[in-house]
Amino acid sequence: MRSPYRRWCLAGATAGLLLASLTPASAAINQPPDAGPDIDAIIERMTLEEKVGQMFVPFVYGESIDQADPRNVGAAGVETIGEVIEEFHPGGVIYFGWSNNLNSPGQVAQLSNDIQARATADGGVPMTTSIDQEEGVVVRLPQPSAQLPGAMALGATGSAEHARNAARITAEKLAAVGINQDYAPIADVNSNAMNPVIGVRAFGGDTALVSALVRAQVQGFQDDGGISSSIKHFPGHGATDVDSHLAVPIITKSAAELRAEDLPPFQAAIEAGADSIMTAHIAVPALDPSGRPATLSEPILTGLLREEMGFDGVIVTDSLSMAGVREEFSDDRVPVEAILAGADQMLMPPNLRVAYDGVIAAVESGELTEARIDASVRRILEQKDKRGVLADPFVDLDAVDGVMATPEHYATAATIADDSITLLENSGVLPLEAGTRVLLAGFGGNARYEVMSDELTALGAEVTVHRVPEPPAADDAAVSAAVAAAVAATADQDVVVVLTQSAVFVPSVPQQTLVAGLADGDVPVVQVAVRSPYDVATTASTEAALATYSYADVSVTAAARVLMGVVNPSGRLPVMIPTVDGEGELYALGHGLRYPVVTPEPPTDEPTAPPTDAPPAPTPTDEPTAPPTEGPTEDPTAGPTAPADQTPGAAPGTTPGGTLPSTGADAGLLAGAALLLLAMGALALRRRPSLVHP
Repeated sequence: MRSPYRRWCLAGATAGLLLASLTPASAAINQPPDAGPDIDAIIERMTLEEKVGQMFVPFVYGESIDQADPRNVGAAGVETIGEVIEEFHPGGVIYFGWSNNLNSPGQVAQLSNDIQARATADGGVPMTTSIDQEEGVVVRLPQPSAQLPGAMALGATGSAEHARNAARITAEKLAAVGINQDYAPIADVNSNAMNPVIGVRAFGGDTALVSALVRAQVQGFQDDGGISSSIKHFPGHGATDVDSHLAVPIITKSAAELRAEDLPPFQAAIEAGADSIMTAHIAVPALDPSGRPATLSEPILTGLLREEMGFDGVIVTDSLSMAGVREEFSDDRVPVEAILAGADQMLMPPNLRVAYDGVIAAVESGELTEARIDASVRRILEQKDKRGVLADPFVDLDAVDGVMATPEHYATAATIADDSITLLENSGVLPLEAGTRVLLAGFGGNARYEVMSDELTALGAEVTVHRVPEPPAADDAAVSAAVAAAVAATADQDVVVVLTQSAVFVPSVPQQTLVAGLADGDVPVVQVAVRSPYDVATTASTEAALATYSYADVSVTAAARVLMGVVNPSGRLPVMIPTVDGEGELYALGHGLRYPVVTPEPPTDEPTAPPTDAPPAPTPTDEPTAPPTEGPTEDPTAGPTAPADQTPGAAPGTTPGGTLPSTGADAGLLAGAALLLLAMGALALRRRPSLVHP
């Protein structure tokens, strides 16, 4: 099946952008009216039970509001989503595929509208409908919608423009289906290559890079896309070696190290106006010697985040179903301790009834004051008001499909992916020529093999796919047999492209064995790490290696384009890749190779300078008249850069009002000028954005 990203690339990104101007950028980006609602009055008329409900964001089961699901009984004591709303008045809900909320864009939009209708019945408060759509390897929204490369791929581009555009596109998709908050971006600095839970979900391992891209994404989500972003995981989950879903990680950095390395991206988000910050279930003794996870730590949430860093938005916990926050306290006490620490909203309690009743009991006993509850509710309502949720939480169901199919989304996603692919190693085997016989190999039966095979074939390669069913790691005989079959398949092939994929530092033993067996053969091998760039640290050396940072179709397609030389790789490692023992450096931060660009010599029978009687050549300007051959240099969605004496956004040669100068020319000249502008737009699409790193 041909990837939609390739179709948009071949059809021309310029056409996509022009069509996008005829398609709504978002079905519903609600902006608050000039005179907002009276939040004091809303709080005044709310009961204690309604206020406490605002402080919870549960998961709910079902694709429609009145669909009975027995799992809701276990999680909340009622059968339907509608009953959860009526019983608990939650401030929001979070959608997942596993909870059957995300089956199609139209279904999601209908569910969102029905949730808001039920919440606002009898004068109730509209809800925050949320998701954690990080893109890349964490994608919740169902197709058809443009897949985007994830955070580390954006880090590899080094482009704040790309990061902002990616967030804007994500926000437009979510807003179209009634989702008004995304738990993204991740502000963690992935300083530990062995991190089992963050990895490619982070922009990288460089604090300045992560800070710049976090700032850009806050702007993309909120300023451009009109939905709330929630920055995670405070005070920084990037140095962990334990998954907080399973236990409490302990961060051993000093306070000075944390302030220099981990806190700046969160400060950048605060300065950009982030609506919400999510806590981490990690213990940080340098910030709180008690050993409590940050989610339950008053010194971290109130002392550091509120008072020292100046954040006045909504503090939301990470999921309260995670083991990292449930070790010390019972499920009725965890939300109370989080509120005492400074949290405003409790995400995904394992049992909503137990958690809700625990907070009500704490208020009735005097442990929590109603004034403290009011302070959190005020922040929650202010966030909703800021994003227009209080004014109008509903979406246009008829506009959903148009937003999901916006050509500009696909075109921009493809450009970002092209710019992210990182060439780690190349002994000269790449780029491949048309007609090259390619064996595409790897474990698993995933669709990425089909996507890459289709793209390689379309670009002229002769592809044979050899997918290897992954046997149990302990079955050495089965692994050996599978690898032997793959090596045998290399006969009569010119090159092997082997895909590896791992969520952790070390790929599975079968994958390591496969790469080693192929590398020992006589055919050159190219390894493509389709998730973690760290794969190359523990697999056998190959003649060439690429990192994609994501197995999304758009990234796999871009990797094929790089393999064939259609795209000159320009991505740079946003992390350092250590040696297998962790003591040395295999590839440095910022490493990335490119293909040599050959500039043809002028023919010897042609003069190299104009004849003396020829008119003088025009004086060169600071800008090239065409994109450089090695790749784009400007943001594809921004259009040509306006000269200093020209109004931004106006076409070259136009007046500040945007009209073409008239000298009595007929309509044919105007049509020619319009064609010229289209051509310039096409050129601009292949110009590379400015980079954060050099």
